[in-house]
Amino acid sequence: MSLMSKEARMKKLGEEVSKCQLCGLCEGRQNPVLGEGSLDATVIFIGEAPGRKEDEMGRPFVGSAGLVLDRLLDHIGLGREHVYIDNVVKCRPPNNRRPRSKEVEACSLHLERQLEIIEPGIVAPMGNSAIRHLMKRFGLVPSPIGKIHGKLCGVEAPWGRVVLFPMYHPAAAIYRRRLERVLEEDFASLKRIID
Repeated sequence: MSLMSKEARMKKLGEEVSKCQLCGLCEGRQNPVLGEGSLDATVIFIGEAPGRKEDEMGRPFVGSAGLVLDRLLDHIGLGREHVYIDNVVKCRPPNNRRPRSKEVEACSLHLERQLEIIEPGIVAPMGNSAIRHLMKRFGLVPSPIGKIHGKLCGVEAPWGRVVLFPMYHPAAAIYRRRLERVLEEDFASLKRIID
């Protein structure tokens, strides 16, 4: 284990991400989006990729999906300062397309280091890309989101036992209003696990 503090390690990683050219998404970005929140968080929420607003500001989940996420966190009494919020890839794909598997694979090195710095007890992938990547990463067979959302899976990570808690992406509630209730129920279940 490094003797550097979590803050110093994350800062160093941020500098590396800002220079990263592994997948080519850097060519069209304004700002890389490393993630933000508590480096001692029990839970880390991981989405797919930064959108337009995130790319402009260099912060995760600050657009419409971020407003939904903030509302869901508030609903269970958590603020952004108590969790860590991130994405599988750190640069916005052109036209907000879904990140390609090669891009996810290249950027997974950064995500892996973030997870090892934070050492969360709960990893909550949000949306198909994040769920697929993290299920594979933890040696699970990816399943459709409709079957596995809100169900916990115990997995082993380098820092110990972790709960993988797949969820719909907050943006899903914007386009399919009925999913807002599903997300609220999943967040309530997550709160019970945290407590």
